[in-house]
Amino acid sequence: MTIKAVIFDIGNVLIEWQPERFYDAEIGEARRRALFSAVDLHAMNDRVDLGEGFRDVIYETAEAHPEFRAEIRMWHDRWLELATPTIDRSVRLMHALRAGGLPVHALTNFGIQSFDLAKQHFGFLNDFDTAFVSGHMGVIKPAARIYEMVEEATGLTGDALLFTDDRADNIAAASARGWQTHLFDGPEGWANRLVADGLLTEAAAA
Repeated sequence: MTIKAVIFDIGNVLIEWQPERFYDAEIGEARRRALFSAVDLHAMNDRVDLGEGFRDVIYETAEAHPEFRAEIRMWHDRWLELATPTIDRSVRLMHALRAGGLPVHALTNFGIQSFDLAKQHFGFLNDFDTAFVSGHMGVIKPAARIYEMVEEATGLTGDALLFTDDRADNIAAASARGWQTHLFDGPEGWANRLVADGLLTEAAAA
């Protein structure tokens, strides 16, 4: 079947998402390791991605761990510094696909308020045909339901969809529904895939 839409993950596909790197730079690796060992910050973030309040969840977690209160609050107060830098070539690929007339969507684990903040800072996040955001959907990848909801909204299923994500579990869940997939490990490989599938010319993918 011809690919009728391309779907991008956002974190580590369009924007780097490496909280550990941020904390290493801010508080040092030893303190960061102690923090991440004592507090499951990624589980905290999953709550945000499921639609709970961005500030509420993080500040609640900070109060539950007063020895790390200041560091945990950074997850909210300095969030844009955690979510940086932009992966510029991936953004160019997204725009090139849209310029060619192909629908391009996002499917992302992202909170409601944090996505609103990101859209203000990263203008290209406003350029998708549809942004499927877990916080609004009430379910996160790799749960099968989130992929089913994309199919219902787009009217597309199976190999009409090409999806890229940096996490193997998210890719496996999409593959299980028959989607075409690409495990993102850098923009060059993704560009090569788009050219190989005939979705972009080499010039457009450069």
